[in-house]
Amino acid sequence: MLKDITLGQFFPGNSAVHRLDPRTKILMVLVYVALVFLVHNFWGYGLLVIFLAGSILLSRISPRFVMKGLKPVFIFVLITGVFNLFFTGGNVLWQWGFLKVTEEGLYFAAFMVLRLVFLILGTSLLTLTTSPIALTDGIERLLSPFKRIGFPAHELAMMMTIALRFIPTLMEETDKIIKAQSARGADFESGNLLRRAKAMIPILIPLFISAFRRADELATAMECRCYRGGEGRTRLRELRMHRIDLWGWLVVVALGAGVIVLNLGFGSAPGL
Repeated sequence: MLKDITLGQFFPGNSAVHRLDPRTKILMVLVYVALVFLVHNFWGYGLLVIFLAGSILLSRISPRFVMKGLKPVFIFVLITGVFNLFFTGGNVLWQWGFLKVTEEGLYFAAFMVLRLVFLILGTSLLTLTTSPIALTDGIERLLSPFKRIGFPAHELAMMMTIALRFIPTLMEETDKIIKAQSARGADFESGNLLRRAKAMIPILIPLFISAFRRADELATAMECRCYRGGEGRTRLRELRMHRIDLWGWLVVVALGAGVIVLNLGFGSAPGL
């Protein structure tokens, strides 16, 4: 399951989505996330499905590979849906003891699950189609206007990108530790919740040690390359907007307008 985490991974390619400027993709994802929470009916989510499916097809990344990112959070999504289903007040459709299913609960649970799924797939597509260097440059350029008030744009962008880049690395390290401990007779499957929690200690301690070691090695490598922050640094590839970025923004504007029209035309689902 650890290998199924797609957030932070980069899938090289030359598709239309890959060629978009990183600033365009970051802003598009922010608008997309806002629209996910603005949608109040299933027609709006249908429009988001078309947009997301089209983006995945244009990226030329296997839809199965993108959907694989949902496996690690499946239990969390399921628990969220169940809690909203049984503990949302409203018009009761079915009840057994303290458990009850309401019309509002059905809609609210469905919308919460859809929102989580769309958020995970959309953000995963950003990292899958944008290299860590391009992502760092894009975030820094977007935050650069705040440098006038002393905001450390470059340092923040660097930290965010390193954190994303280390997610698949640490997952791979965790998988190696689990296999090594299992080969030594460790049991992570049987027992109650407390016993399973105690069994995680032999995994967490080596993982923390490995994370600190990698951080120290990265700091040493950056220092050896005379890294001193963002002041005076130049870039091998300067970011420039192209015609394809204009098309991307036109699609996002059309998507936003479509969501607003559908919200006004069909109203909100019960409980929203």
